[in-house]
Amino acid sequence: MDLVLTDEQLSFQRLAREFLDKEVVPYRAQWDRDESVDTSIIPKLGEMGFFGLTIPEQYGGLGGDYITYCTGMEELGRADSAVRGIVSVSMGLVGKVILSHGTEAQKQKWLPGIATGEVLACFGLTEPDTGSDAGNLRTRATRDGDDYVIDGAKMFITNGTWADLCLVFARTGGPGPTGVSAFLVPTDLPGFGRCEIKGKLGLRGQATAELAFDNVRVPRDALLGGEGEGFKIAMHSLDKGRVSVGAGCVGIIQGCLESVVQYSKERKQFGRQLASFQMIQDMIASISVDADAARLLVWRAADLIEKGKPFGVEASKAKFFASEAAVRAANLAIQAFGGYGYVDEYPVQKYMRDARVMTLYEGTSQIQKLLIGRAETGVSAFL
Repeated sequence: MDLVLTDEQLSFQRLAREFLDKEVVPYRAQWDRDESVDTSIIPKLGEMGFFGLTIPEQYGGLGGDYITYCTGMEELGRADSAVRGIVSVSMGLVGKVILSHGTEAQKQKWLPGIATGEVLACFGLTEPDTGSDAGNLRTRATRDGDDYVIDGAKMFITNGTWADLCLVFARTGGPGPTGVSAFLVPTDLPGFGRCEIKGKLGLRGQATAELAFDNVRVPRDALLGGEGEGFKIAMHSLDKGRVSVGAGCVGIIQGCLESVVQYSKERKQFGRQLASFQMIQDMIASISVDADAARLLVWRAADLIEKGKPFGVEASKAKFFASEAAVRAANLAIQAFGGYGYVDEYPVQKYMRDARVMTLYEGTSQIQKLLIGRAETGVSAFL
Protein backbone atom coordinates (compact mmCIF):
# COMPACT_ATOMS: atom_id res chain seq x y z
CA MET A 1 0.00 0.00 0.00
CA ASP A 2 1.33 3.42 -1.01
CA LEU A 3 0.83 5.83 1.88
CA VAL A 4 1.36 8.90 -0.31
CA LEU A 5 -1.72 10.40 -1.95
CA THR A 6 -1.54 10.87 -5.70
CA ASP A 7 -1.70 14.32 -7.27
CA GLU A 8 -5.31 13.59 -8.29
CA GLN A 9 -6.27 12.54 -4.76
CA LEU A 10 -4.56 15.59 -3.26
CA SER A 11 -6.31 17.83 -5.76
CA PHE A 12 -9.73 16.48 -4.81
CA GLN A 13 -8.92 16.78 -1.10
CA ARG A 14 -7.88 20.41 -1.56
CA LEU A 15 -10.96 21.28 -3.63
CA ALA A 16 -13.22 19.49 -1.14
CA ARG A 17 -11.75 21.44 1.78
CA GLU A 18 -12.03 24.76 -0.02
CA PHE A 19 -15.65 24.05 -0.93
CA LEU A 20 -16.64 22.90 2.56
CA ASP A 21 -14.86 25.81 4.26
CA LYS A 22 -16.97 28.14 2.14
CA GLU A 23 -20.31 26.34 1.94
CA VAL A 24 -20.59 24.37 5.21
CA VAL A 25 -18.25 25.50 7.99
CA PRO A 26 -19.72 29.05 8.31
CA TYR A 27 -23.24 27.63 8.76
CA ARG A 28 -22.73 24.45 10.78
CA ALA A 29 -23.35 26.04 14.18
CA GLN A 30 -26.64 27.57 13.02
CA TRP A 31 -27.74 24.32 11.37
CA ASP A 32 -26.96 22.59 14.64
CA ARG A 33 -29.06 25.10 16.60
CA ASP A 34 -31.90 24.88 14.08
CA GLU A 35 -31.71 21.06 14.05
CA SER A 36 -31.82 21.21 10.27
CA VAL A 37 -29.20 21.45 7.57
CA ASP A 38 -30.17 23.84 4.77
CA THR A 39 -31.05 21.34 2.04
CA SER A 40 -29.82 23.73 -0.64
CA ILE A 41 -26.38 22.31 0.18
CA ILE A 42 -27.38 18.91 -1.30
CA PRO A 43 -27.27 19.88 -5.02
CA LYS A 44 -24.03 21.75 -4.36
CA LEU A 45 -22.52 18.60 -2.89
CA GLY A 46 -23.75 16.79 -5.98
CA GLU A 47 -22.06 19.28 -8.29
CA MET A 48 -18.80 18.78 -6.38
CA GLY A 49 -19.06 15.04 -6.98
CA PHE A 50 -19.42 13.88 -3.38
CA PHE A 51 -22.45 11.69 -4.15
CA GLY A 52 -20.78 10.01 -7.10
CA LEU A 53 -17.27 9.44 -5.80
CA THR A 54 -17.17 5.65 -6.26
CA ILE A 55 -20.10 5.22 -8.64
CA PRO A 56 -18.86 4.31 -12.16
CA GLU A 57 -19.03 6.94 -14.87
CA GLN A 58 -21.50 4.83 -16.89
CA TYR A 59 -24.04 5.48 -14.10
CA GLY A 60 -23.28 9.17 -13.77
CA GLY A 61 -20.58 9.00 -11.08
CA LEU A 62 -16.90 9.91 -10.97
CA GLY A 63 -15.61 6.34 -10.85
CA GLY A 64 -13.14 7.29 -8.13
CA ASP A 65 -11.15 5.00 -5.86
CA TYR A 66 -11.83 4.27 -2.20
CA ILE A 67 -8.88 6.29 -0.88
CA THR A 68 -10.30 9.36 -2.63
CA TYR A 69 -13.68 8.48 -1.16
CA CYS A 70 -12.17 8.35 2.32
CA THR A 71 -10.46 11.72 1.90
CA GLY A 72 -13.84 13.14 0.91
CA MET A 73 -15.54 11.63 3.96
CA GLU A 74 -12.72 12.92 6.17
CA GLU A 75 -13.16 16.46 4.89
CA LEU A 76 -16.92 16.20 5.38
CA GLY A 77 -16.39 14.93 8.94
CA ARG A 78 -14.06 17.81 9.69
CA ALA A 79 -16.57 20.32 8.32
CA ASP A 80 -19.84 18.89 9.68
CA SER A 81 -20.64 15.26 10.43
CA ALA A 82 -24.34 15.95 9.90
CA VAL A 83 -23.58 16.73 6.27
CA ARG A 84 -21.23 13.76 5.95
CA GLY A 85 -24.04 11.44 7.02
CA ILE A 86 -26.29 12.69 4.22
CA VAL A 87 -23.69 11.69 1.63
CA SER A 88 -22.42 8.58 3.38
CA VAL A 89 -25.85 6.99 3.70
CA SER A 90 -27.28 7.94 0.30
CA MET A 91 -24.26 7.00 -1.76
CA GLY A 92 -22.10 5.00 0.63
CA LEU A 93 -24.75 2.61 1.94
CA VAL A 94 -27.56 2.60 -0.59
CA GLY A 95 -25.81 3.53 -3.85
CA LYS A 96 -23.00 1.05 -3.35
CA VAL A 97 -25.44 -1.72 -2.45
CA ILE A 98 -27.39 -1.15 -5.65
CA LEU A 99 -24.11 -1.19 -7.56
CA SER A 100 -23.04 -4.47 -5.93
CA HIS A 101 -26.35 -6.36 -5.79
CA GLY A 102 -28.79 -4.63 -8.15
CA THR A 103 -29.97 -5.70 -11.56
CA GLU A 104 -28.92 -3.64 -14.55
CA ALA A 105 -32.40 -2.14 -14.65
CA GLN A 106 -32.18 -1.15 -10.96
CA LYS A 107 -28.75 0.42 -11.53
CA GLN A 108 -29.99 2.40 -14.52
CA LYS A 109 -33.08 3.54 -12.64
CA TRP A 110 -31.50 4.72 -9.39
CA LEU A 111 -27.73 5.26 -9.62
CA PRO A 112 -27.63 8.32 -11.92
CA GLY A 113 -29.91 10.24 -9.56
CA ILE A 114 -28.01 9.14 -6.47
CA ALA A 115 -24.68 10.06 -8.08
CA THR A 116 -25.78 13.67 -8.60
CA GLY A 117 -27.71 14.10 -5.36
CA GLU A 118 -30.99 14.49 -7.27
CA VAL A 119 -32.18 11.29 -5.59
CA LEU A 120 -31.55 11.06 -1.86
CA ALA A 121 -31.64 7.60 -0.30
CA CYS A 122 -31.96 6.16 3.19
CA PHE A 123 -31.08 2.77 4.68
CA GLY A 124 -34.04 1.13 6.44
CA LEU A 125 -32.57 -1.55 8.72
CA THR A 126 -32.81 -0.54 12.39
CA GLU A 127 -36.18 -1.04 14.11
CA PRO A 128 -37.64 0.14 17.43
CA ASP A 129 -36.95 -3.27 19.01
CA THR A 130 -34.01 -4.47 16.91
CA GLY A 131 -30.80 -2.49 16.75
CA SER A 132 -27.70 -4.67 16.90
CA ASP A 133 -29.89 -7.79 16.54
CA ALA A 134 -30.64 -7.03 12.89
CA GLY A 135 -31.31 -10.65 12.02
CA ASN A 136 -34.51 -10.62 14.07
CA LEU A 137 -36.23 -7.62 12.52
CA ARG A 138 -40.04 -7.63 12.46
CA THR A 139 -40.95 -5.58 9.40
CA ARG A 140 -42.58 -8.03 6.99
CA ALA A 141 -42.98 -8.17 3.21
CA THR A 142 -45.77 -10.52 2.14
CA ARG A 143 -46.14 -11.82 -1.41
CA ASP A 144 -49.40 -10.84 -3.08
CA GLY A 145 -49.43 -11.96 -6.70
CA ASP A 146 -46.58 -10.20 -8.48
CA ASP A 147 -46.22 -7.66 -5.65
CA TYR A 148 -44.94 -7.51 -2.10
CA VAL A 149 -46.86 -5.71 0.66
CA ILE A 150 -44.66 -4.24 3.39
CA ASP A 151 -45.79 -3.60 6.98
CA GLY A 152 -43.70 -2.52 9.94
CA ALA A 153 -41.54 0.28 11.32
CA LYS A 154 -37.96 1.51 11.22
CA MET A 155 -36.15 3.74 13.71
CA PHE A 156 -33.22 6.22 13.67
CA ILE A 157 -33.09 6.34 9.87
CA THR A 158 -30.64 8.94 8.52
CA ASN A 159 -32.11 10.99 5.63
CA GLY A 160 -35.47 9.43 6.50
CA THR A 161 -37.58 12.60 6.20
CA TRP A 162 -35.82 13.82 3.04
CA ALA A 163 -35.22 10.59 1.12
CA ASP A 164 -36.75 9.80 -2.26
CA LEU A 165 -35.74 6.14 -1.98
CA CYS A 166 -35.58 3.78 0.98
CA LEU A 167 -33.66 0.52 1.00
CA VAL A 168 -35.96 -1.51 3.24
CA PHE A 169 -35.03 -4.76 4.93
CA ALA A 170 -38.08 -6.88 5.66
CA ARG A 171 -38.88 -10.45 6.57
CA THR A 172 -40.14 -12.60 3.71
CA GLY A 173 -39.48 -15.98 5.31
CA GLY A 174 -39.06 -17.66 8.67
CA PRO A 175 -37.18 -16.41 11.74
CA GLY A 176 -33.52 -15.46 11.74
CA PRO A 177 -31.21 -13.82 9.19
CA THR A 178 -32.09 -16.18 6.32
CA GLY A 179 -35.68 -14.93 6.31
CA VAL A 180 -34.73 -11.32 5.52
CA SER A 181 -34.95 -9.71 2.06
CA ALA A 182 -34.12 -6.23 0.73
CA PHE A 183 -36.40 -3.90 -1.26
CA LEU A 184 -35.95 -0.60 -3.11
CA VAL A 185 -38.98 1.42 -2.02
CA PRO A 186 -39.84 4.90 -3.35
CA THR A 187 -40.94 7.05 -0.43
CA ASP A 188 -43.93 8.57 -2.24
CA LEU A 189 -45.88 5.30 -2.25
CA PRO A 190 -49.21 5.11 -0.40
CA GLY A 191 -48.81 3.86 3.15
CA PHE A 192 -45.23 5.13 3.56
CA GLY A 193 -45.06 7.39 6.63
CA ARG A 194 -42.22 9.22 8.35
CA CYS A 195 -41.76 11.29 11.47
CA GLU A 196 -38.61 13.29 12.18
CA ILE A 197 -36.77 12.64 15.44
CA LYS A 198 -35.78 15.85 17.24
CA GLY A 199 -33.77 16.54 20.39
CA LYS A 200 -30.69 14.52 19.47
CA LEU A 201 -27.40 14.97 21.30
CA GLY A 202 -25.39 15.22 18.09
CA LEU A 203 -25.83 15.22 14.32
CA ARG A 204 -28.64 17.63 15.06
CA GLY A 205 -28.74 19.10 11.57
CA GLN A 206 -29.19 15.70 9.98
CA ALA A 207 -32.70 14.45 9.23
CA THR A 208 -33.23 11.35 11.38
CA ALA A 209 -36.62 9.70 11.22
CA GLU A 210 -38.93 6.96 12.34
CA LEU A 211 -40.51 5.26 9.32
CA ALA A 212 -43.84 3.46 9.16
CA PHE A 213 -45.04 1.02 6.50
CA ASP A 214 -48.77 0.41 6.30
CA ASN A 215 -49.58 -1.93 3.41
CA VAL A 216 -46.91 -0.40 1.19
CA ARG A 217 -47.16 -2.23 -2.11
CA VAL A 218 -44.08 -2.66 -4.32
CA PRO A 219 -43.64 -4.70 -7.51
CA ARG A 220 -41.51 -7.82 -7.59
CA ASP A 221 -38.71 -5.97 -9.39
CA ALA A 222 -38.23 -3.84 -6.25
CA LEU A 223 -36.58 -6.88 -4.65
CA LEU A 224 -32.81 -6.32 -4.40
CA GLY A 225 -31.02 -9.63 -4.79
CA GLY A 226 -33.00 -12.78 -4.13
CA GLU A 227 -35.43 -13.61 -1.36
CA GLY A 228 -33.57 -14.39 1.84
CA GLU A 229 -30.44 -12.47 0.79
CA GLY A 230 -31.29 -9.29 2.65
CA PHE A 231 -29.26 -9.91 5.80
CA LYS A 232 -26.17 -10.77 3.77
CA ILE A 233 -26.65 -7.62 1.69
CA ALA A 234 -27.07 -5.50 4.84
CA MET A 235 -23.92 -6.86 6.46
CA HIS A 236 -21.88 -6.37 3.29
CA SER A 237 -23.07 -2.78 3.00
CA LEU A 238 -22.35 -2.08 6.66
CA ASP A 239 -18.79 -3.32 6.25
CA LYS A 240 -18.22 -0.59 3.67
CA GLY A 241 -20.26 1.85 5.73
CA ARG A 242 -17.90 1.32 8.66
CA VAL A 243 -14.98 2.46 6.54
CA SER A 244 -16.95 5.61 5.70
CA VAL A 245 -17.79 6.24 9.38
CA GLY A 246 -14.15 5.68 10.28
CA ALA A 247 -13.07 8.23 7.68
CA GLY A 248 -15.60 10.72 9.03
CA CYS A 249 -14.21 10.17 12.52
CA VAL A 250 -10.72 10.90 11.21
CA GLY A 251 -12.17 14.21 10.07
CA ILE A 252 -13.52 14.91 13.55
CA ILE A 253 -10.11 14.15 15.08
CA GLN A 254 -8.37 16.33 12.49
CA GLY A 255 -10.84 19.13 13.16
CA CYS A 256 -10.15 18.90 16.89
CA LEU A 257 -6.41 18.99 16.26
CA GLU A 258 -6.56 22.03 14.00
CA SER A 259 -8.91 23.85 16.37
CA VAL A 260 -6.73 23.26 19.43
CA VAL A 261 -3.51 24.19 17.64
CA GLN A 262 -4.99 27.44 16.35
CA TYR A 263 -6.61 28.37 19.66
CA SER A 264 -3.51 27.52 21.70
CA LYS A 265 -1.41 29.86 19.56
CA GLU A 266 -3.90 32.71 19.83
CA ARG A 267 -4.85 32.37 23.51
CA LYS A 268 -2.56 33.72 26.23
CA GLN A 269 -2.49 32.79 29.91
CA PHE A 270 -0.01 34.01 32.52
CA GLY A 271 1.58 36.15 29.82
CA ARG A 272 2.40 33.17 27.58
CA GLN A 273 0.92 31.43 24.58
CA LEU A 274 -1.28 28.53 25.66
CA ALA A 275 0.70 26.42 23.19
CA SER A 276 3.81 26.83 25.33
CA PHE A 277 2.34 24.88 28.27
CA GLN A 278 3.43 21.28 28.60
CA MET A 279 -0.02 19.87 29.37
CA ILE A 280 -1.50 21.56 26.28
CA GLN A 281 1.22 20.05 24.12
CA ASP A 282 0.51 16.68 25.76
CA MET A 283 -3.13 16.98 24.64
CA ILE A 284 -2.15 18.08 21.14
CA ALA A 285 0.29 15.18 20.81
CA SER A 286 -2.36 12.65 21.86
CA ILE A 287 -4.87 13.99 19.34
CA SER A 288 -2.25 14.07 16.59
CA VAL A 289 -1.21 10.45 17.12
CA ASP A 290 -4.83 9.29 17.18
CA ALA A 291 -5.47 11.15 13.90
CA ASP A 292 -2.60 9.38 12.18
CA ALA A 293 -3.43 5.96 13.62
CA ALA A 294 -7.12 6.20 12.72
CA ARG A 295 -6.35 7.46 9.22
CA LEU A 296 -3.96 4.57 8.54
CA LEU A 297 -6.50 1.99 9.73
CA VAL A 298 -9.14 3.53 7.46
CA TRP A 299 -6.78 3.67 4.49
CA ARG A 300 -5.81 0.03 4.99
CA ALA A 301 -9.44 -1.05 4.82
CA ALA A 302 -10.03 1.20 1.79
CA ASP A 303 -6.98 -0.23 0.05
CA LEU A 304 -8.30 -3.78 0.55
CA ILE A 305 -11.68 -2.78 -0.92
CA GLU A 306 -9.91 -1.24 -3.91
CA LYS A 307 -7.95 -4.47 -4.45
CA GLY A 308 -11.05 -6.64 -4.16
CA LYS A 309 -9.77 -8.43 -1.07
CA PRO A 310 -11.65 -9.31 2.16
CA PHE A 311 -11.86 -6.24 4.37
CA GLY A 312 -14.59 -6.84 6.96
CA VAL A 313 -12.35 -7.26 10.00
CA GLU A 314 -10.16 -4.34 8.97
CA ALA A 315 -13.31 -2.22 8.56
CA SER A 316 -14.38 -3.15 12.10
CA LYS A 317 -10.96 -2.23 13.48
CA ALA A 318 -10.98 1.09 11.64
CA LYS A 319 -14.50 1.98 12.75
CA PHE A 320 -13.90 0.90 16.36
CA PHE A 321 -10.61 2.71 16.81
CA ALA A 322 -11.53 5.86 14.89
CA SER A 323 -14.89 6.36 16.62
CA GLU A 324 -13.45 5.89 20.11
CA ALA A 325 -10.48 8.10 19.20
CA ALA A 326 -12.85 10.82 17.97
CA VAL A 327 -14.52 10.90 21.39
CA ARG A 328 -11.10 11.08 23.08
CA ALA A 329 -9.95 13.86 20.76
CA ALA A 330 -13.08 15.95 21.28
CA ASN A 331 -12.87 15.51 25.04
CA LEU A 332 -9.24 16.66 25.07
CA ALA A 333 -10.08 19.57 22.77
CA ILE A 334 -12.78 20.82 25.12
CA GLN A 335 -10.34 20.52 28.02
CA ALA A 336 -7.74 22.55 26.15
CA PHE A 337 -10.28 25.27 25.34
CA GLY A 338 -11.48 25.41 28.95
CA GLY A 339 -14.78 27.24 29.39
CA TYR A 340 -14.80 28.36 25.77
CA GLY A 341 -14.90 24.73 24.70
CA TYR A 342 -18.29 24.36 26.35
CA VAL A 343 -20.10 26.89 24.14
CA ASP A 344 -20.84 26.81 20.43
CA GLU A 345 -18.72 29.85 19.62
CA TYR A 346 -16.07 27.22 18.92
CA PRO A 347 -16.61 23.86 17.14
CA VAL A 348 -15.10 21.48 19.69
CA GLN A 349 -18.30 20.96 21.70
CA LYS A 350 -20.09 20.01 18.47
CA TYR A 351 -17.29 17.62 17.61
CA MET A 352 -17.85 15.96 20.97
CA ARG A 353 -21.60 15.59 20.51
CA ASP A 354 -21.24 14.34 16.94
CA ALA A 355 -18.43 11.93 17.83
CA ARG A 356 -20.46 10.20 20.51
CA VAL A 357 -22.96 8.65 18.12
CA MET A 358 -20.15 7.25 15.96
CA THR A 359 -19.56 4.61 18.63
CA LEU A 360 -23.21 3.53 18.30
CA TYR A 361 -24.44 3.39 14.72
CA GLU A 362 -23.42 1.02 11.92
CA GLY A 363 -22.39 -1.41 14.64
CA THR A 364 -21.60 -0.34 18.21
CA SER A 365 -18.05 -0.49 19.55
CA GLN A 366 -19.07 -3.64 21.40
CA ILE A 367 -20.26 -5.30 18.18
CA GLN A 368 -16.97 -4.39 16.50
CA LYS A 369 -15.05 -6.02 19.35
CA LEU A 370 -17.09 -9.20 18.96
CA LEU A 371 -16.38 -9.27 15.23
CA ILE A 372 -12.67 -8.72 15.83
CA GLY A 373 -12.65 -11.30 18.62
CA ARG A 374 -14.35 -13.87 16.40
CA ALA A 375 -11.76 -13.27 13.69
CA GLU A 376 -8.88 -13.75 16.15
CA THR A 377 -10.22 -16.83 17.93
CA GLY A 378 -12.43 -18.51 15.35
CA VAL A 379 -15.13 -18.67 18.05
CA SER A 380 -18.35 -16.68 17.78
CA ALA A 381 -19.69 -14.87 20.84
CA PHE A 382 -22.95 -14.09 19.01
CA LEU A 383 -25.97 -16.17 20.05
